Amino acid sequence: MAEHCMFQVSTLQALALGYSRSVIRVKELLQHGDTGLGTFEDVNGEMILADGICWRACDDGTIVRAGDDMGVPFSAVSFLREPRCFDIGRIQDIESLKSLLTVRIEENFGLNSMHMVRINGTFEKVCARSESPYRSQHISLQEILDQTQKDFCFEHISGTLVCVYFPDYMDGINAPGWHLHFLSEDKSRGGHVFDAAMDHGTAQMNKISRIEICLPDTPAFDTYSLTQISQDTIRKTEQSPE
Repeated sequence: MAEHCMFQVSTLQALALGYSRSVIRVKELLQHGDTGLGTFEDVNGEMILADGICWRACDDGTIVRAGDDMGVPFSAVSFLREPRCFDIGRIQDIESLKSLLTVRIEENFGLNSMHMVRINGTFEKVCARSESPYRSQHISLQEILDQTQKDFCFEHISGTLVCVYFPDYMDGINAPGWHLHFLSEDKSRGGHVFDAAMDHGTAQMNKISRIEICLPDTPAFDTYSLTQISQDTIRKTEQSPE
């Protein structure tokens, strides 16, 4: 069986408190995974990594390929190798999808492990958001998103959901529970998903029991008190459109 490792850039606490400087470049990130999600320097859009290619969702929901030298302040990626595969029928909303995925990992005794999931499917709708860049320091991610974030909804569309799961005890390192990004089949639209209705899909799931974290090495990183951020703030920032 293949060894699965989650590679993470920085921590969600740091991003939520406003540390959005580049930690590594896209070309280095691609050495550590072919599937995942994250954002770019100065919160310049949402990242979707699929098939070893890094894509950036712009603030209007359009997709462009991310350049190798683009900076990455936060991301979680892994290689999707020897996945557990299963079909998914009609799903009414994102909470139903998260519940189904949680049942699947519970069946495999995985609630205390990380998971990377890719779902290729046909969707009645995908509601998502992305944002434009905002250069700042010590301005919270929520404050930035309040100014730069835009929401959009795609209807009757085929594409890929990249889904990352972190257990509750890893709160702050990443968002506990499920975090989903979308990339359309034609690579033209996508973003951070806050709701979706799926007609049918096929899932690939990896259970991950090892993590490598690449922390910022600049003096500025040590000016952030990472224990200040609350779980409610992280949930609001990462799991809702507001």
